[in-house]
Amino acid sequence: MEAAVAAFPELAVGRSVIRLVRGDITELEVDAFVFYAQPDLALGSGFGGAIGVRGGASIQKELKELAAEGPVPTGEVVVSEGGKLRADYILHAVGPRFKEADTEAKLGKTMRNCLARAEERGIKSLAFPLMGAGYYGIPNEVSARVMLETLATHLVGDTGIAEVLICVFDTPQFNAVEAALAARS
Repeated sequence: MEAAVAAFPELAVGRSVIRLVRGDITELEVDAFVFYAQPDLALGSGFGGAIGVRGGASIQKELKELAAEGPVPTGEVVVSEGGKLRADYILHAVGPRFKEADTEAKLGKTMRNCLARAEERGIKSLAFPLMGAGYYGIPNEVSARVMLETLATHLVGDTGIAEVLICVFDTPQFNAVEAALAARS
């Protein structure tokens, strides 16, 4: 990992490890990272803007082609190439928004679909943001709990994924994931 990303707590699950890191997910050297996407696959601002700028026009072109098939339903995941980014792939996950009916179940489904797409592509290292937290309003603690439950269930099985990073940018998100990891240790 590069100097711009700091590593913190981790949890061994089966033959895999879940690590909490603080930094910019678009700068990680991983096989793939997850972007919490909009149904129309527009990158928007924030990390979406960073993907578009750092990753290059090829990502935006690929997303336009994928979006032409219609909006991506909640819980589903589409995969694009990583363009000029260090990651080979970006998993664009359309997850629930806070206070949507069955938010936790939909978030779990979104996570399972991310893991399935990663397995299909032989991804060994995968980074997630704190899914649905921040802009989409899912409370940090809820997101952290659902993510770790889903990851732990998947990683104890037959998986090719060796490393999962949960990459956060701010202290409240870090604290929520750290507490959820400690509760599982």
